[in-house]
Amino acid sequence: MGKIISAGHICLDITPVFPSGRRYDQIADLLVPGKLLRTEAAGVHTGGSVANTGLALKILGNDVTLLGKVGDDAFGRMVQSIVAGYGAGGLIVDGSTSTSYTVVLAVPGIDRIFLHNPGANDTFSAADIPEEALADAELFHFGYPTLMKRMYENGGAETANLLRRVKAKGIATSLDLTAVDPNSDAGKAEWQVILSNLLPHVDFFVPSFEELCYMLDRPLYDTLSARGGDMTVQEGIPEMADSLARRCLEMGCGVTLVKCGLSGMIWRAGSRERLLQVGRRLKLNADQWADTSGAQPCFRAEIVRSATGAGDVSIAAYLTALMDGESPAVCTKLAAAEGAVSVSAYDPLSALLPLPELNQRISLLSFSGQK
Repeated sequence: MGKIISAGHICLDITPVFPSGRRYDQIADLLVPGKLLRTEAAGVHTGGSVANTGLALKILGNDVTLLGKVGDDAFGRMVQSIVAGYGAGGLIVDGSTSTSYTVVLAVPGIDRIFLHNPGANDTFSAADIPEEALADAELFHFGYPTLMKRMYENGGAETANLLRRVKAKGIATSLDLTAVDPNSDAGKAEWQVILSNLLPHVDFFVPSFEELCYMLDRPLYDTLSARGGDMTVQEGIPEMADSLARRCLEMGCGVTLVKCGLSGMIWRAGSRERLLQVGRRLKLNADQWADTSGAQPCFRAEIVRSATGAGDVSIAAYLTALMDGESPAVCTKLAAAEGAVSVSAYDPLSALLPLPELNQRISLLSFSGQK
């Protein structure tokens, strides 16, 4: 079994559970000044890429080291306790900062709203990754530099240096993003420049359509956003995502997988020459992957309790299948299926299925939009 490092953003997610039986049209119907809102017991779980993707990788049977930073505070000890319960470790404790947390408002009928404190994630740097952790790793997955100030400032130089250092050791790299607040420092960063600096060092790039569209085609993003509702259900999303994936390959990455929500996923792989540059420890079958592309429809979820972290765990399934030597089409299908089953729980990990069982379940799943 190969070793995977899951590094980057980690936080504590606090998700109040709203009473079932009522849906809301807009958040203003719920959040009224002076009004007391009755909720049920809150879900308290680890969040962020390191916890969601990293722990999902662990649950799916991989040898995983988690490298995220927390503070020496109550929230930090909660994060460490939760991670230890999965038999994982490697977290960095920094007593000079606070642990990041997110309050997730998953209101029935309304897209999720996040209240986020970056905490220790803003101080994370390449120096936090110890050399010994890289000794026998085959794959290095970095998640959410978009929420880590030192990792996106200065054109993403810190992230680029980290990925360059990792690849120099023959380790394959993968990179995931998350949405940014347009009014935040991250939202105002020059993401086209940042991605042009990062992607030559990224073997597997796994963003969402919204994130990629915001960063590479802001006018299109603004047009789609102005229509309201869930952007991923609009007509032509897979084709738009494929166009953005092509740009990512032109910017230097090896393979791009774009998560398109209810429109499924698309993938596009680079040339054989580029794929031969994938970290040699992974032993990727370049001939199997080179110059391939395709679309995977979204599977219909049997029940939806929360989509928080669904994209993260779908990436865990994708990377696990990749480590198992599966084809790009199989990796993408398993990613879409794992994301669909994960939403049946309030947290992203409780409903995960091992890939052999997931393969059996796929035959029983229908695609979104099918009757």
